[in-house]
Amino acid sequence: MPKATFVISEETLEEFKKVAIQRYGNKRGVLSVAIEEAIKDWIKKTKKELENAK
Repeated sequence: MPKATFVISEETLEEFKKVAIQRYGNKRGVLSVAIEEAIKDWIKKTKKELENAK
């Protein structure tokens, strides 16, 4: 599986971790699941916005 490296603020990361743990529990791989979900949601939202802008 591909890996990616991102730079985000510490504040955003801490809040993201907290919410991901609340949703999925504190187990291994939770952040990867939450990040993938967030990226998919962003792609879906952005595609819709771009289609509406045409």
